[in-house]
Amino acid sequence: MHAYRSHTCAQLRKSDVGANVRLSGWVHRVRDHGGLLFIDMRDHYGLTQIVADPDSPCFKVAETVRGEWVIRVDGEVKARTAETANANLPTGEIEIFARSMEVLSKAKELPLPVFGEPDYPEDIRLKYRFLDLRRETLHRNIVQRTKIIAEMRKRMGDVGFTEFSTPILTASSPEGARDFLVPSRLHEGSFYALPQAPQIYKQLIMVSGFDRYFQIAPCFRDEDPRADRLPGEFYQLDLEMSFVEQEDVLSTMEPVLRSVFETFADGKPVTQTFPRIAYDDAMRKYGSDKPDLRNPIVMEAVSEHFAGSGFKVFANILANDPKAEVWAIPARTGGSRAFCDRMNSWAQGEGQPGLGYIFWRKEGDKLEGAGPIAKNIGEERTAAIAAQLGLGDGDACFFVAGDPKKFVAFAGAARTRAGEELNLVDRDRFELCWIVDFPFFEWNEDEKKIDFAHNPFSMPQGGMEGLEGGEPLSLKAFQYDMVCNGFEIASGGIRNHLPETMVKAFEMVGLSRETVEERFGGLYRAFQYGAPPHGGMAAGIDRIVMLLVGAKNLREVTMFPMNQQAQDLLMNAPSQATSQQLRELHLRVAPTAKKDA
Repeated sequence: MHAYRSHTCAQLRKSDVGANVRLSGWVHRVRDHGGLLFIDMRDHYGLTQIVADPDSPCFKVAETVRGEWVIRVDGEVKARTAETANANLPTGEIEIFARSMEVLSKAKELPLPVFGEPDYPEDIRLKYRFLDLRRETLHRNIVQRTKIIAEMRKRMGDVGFTEFSTPILTASSPEGARDFLVPSRLHEGSFYALPQAPQIYKQLIMVSGFDRYFQIAPCFRDEDPRADRLPGEFYQLDLEMSFVEQEDVLSTMEPVLRSVFETFADGKPVTQTFPRIAYDDAMRKYGSDKPDLRNPIVMEAVSEHFAGSGFKVFANILANDPKAEVWAIPARTGGSRAFCDRMNSWAQGEGQPGLGYIFWRKEGDKLEGAGPIAKNIGEERTAAIAAQLGLGDGDACFFVAGDPKKFVAFAGAARTRAGEELNLVDRDRFELCWIVDFPFFEWNEDEKKIDFAHNPFSMPQGGMEGLEGGEPLSLKAFQYDMVCNGFEIASGGIRNHLPETMVKAFEMVGLSRETVEERFGGLYRAFQYGAPPHGGMAAGIDRIVMLLVGAKNLREVTMFPMNQQAQDLLMNAPSQATSQQLRELHLRVAPTAKKDA
């Protein structure tokens, strides 16, 4: 027999009754039933119940064991009685009557519980992550993550992609976040950078004549903490394709990611044909470029019903600003003054003066609007708004006015708030879509100039003609995102593979040809030697796993994450370098200058 186990703690069944077996694992729980000891033994695979009675040769050892000790048990498989069988456990019809038991490793008093799923301070959980990972939900999430990644690899292989690895030590890149820099010992004063993404390398792979590349790529960004991204590092399904247009990438990757979701959706419906929503339409309808389509609320412009109306606040805004509009946020079933007042109070808490509203109720056979706005604009305009939005008895509508570019984020937040408060969001489904036609440029208010809105290596729609022919801020890019349940889970684009078009795009944001050649020399040089039209995308693995397992936090699907201060509490990183290490790297730490008191 093997030194430690003949079976795992999830293998044994009623068909094994009578067999002599050996199991090893952790003591999950000990229960003393009047001298009869029941020990739940746990390993990576599952749980098995061990029984030791006073007649067992190992009873004295069994009496000493405690939670999370590691033990080895030899014994006989016996059937549980019908009354004691546990239908919720795969091994619930059997138990092991222990004949011998050896303690392989003892455990100190635990700083956090492993049995059960109580909330516990995050700093303790991260410092003792090796214990935290023993907890059932987190352990299951990590295992599910590996299965999801394996499924991605399989699906990518099925559609003709080949996995290639790209360098980790590379040059600084313009992805938009700060690089993690690595000082060079051999080249004094010079630094490598950890890749924010394999963007340039995967384009060079296409120029090198490979056709369909992918990898499960680690990415490193020295960003301030964000709720939707782990500090420091994350992983993405990175891919690139040659001789493709935008439709080729979308039609190739949609079934791949749809099948991944369907495989792990646990029966929840998954969108079969992902809608293609233009960026401008997404912002007008949902107030976001990553809309949660489970929320049925769709915003509409209702400016005509307020222009010249008796509601002077909105009427004056429309009259004095040619960019101004009034948007409606319909809220079916929200037609009570109490709910409307709660939404108004929430808006004030968001720094807004308030949130105007109308709610409708039947008075006999007549539908009437209520609230100050209805009173001011009159019965006819109120009825026209209800007709346009399809609202009726028991429904409400909220309104925002001004320059849409200034209020769109708040309007989107109000849509989300109303949908959640009214329980309109169907949480038991995965709603996916593509957002397309992103702006190529945006206005940088701080520097008073145009800047790239997204990936600077994307192809502008219209190519060189598009760059030269009109208003830069109206130019669209062959840039697209995949969105699921309000989260951006993938982003990509068709690349700008023509060197002169690439230079022109960078010149428009203030970077000279010389700067382009210096900063992106490898890619620019490669484009001089025959670059195929190419495009691709990257899907965020951490977010996809989080959605599929129903976790609320990315740290619940990551094995060894940092905290929100970008610290690894388990390994005590970052830590100070020794004087010898600094000397070898030709570095000296400059103390932060103290501010005047």
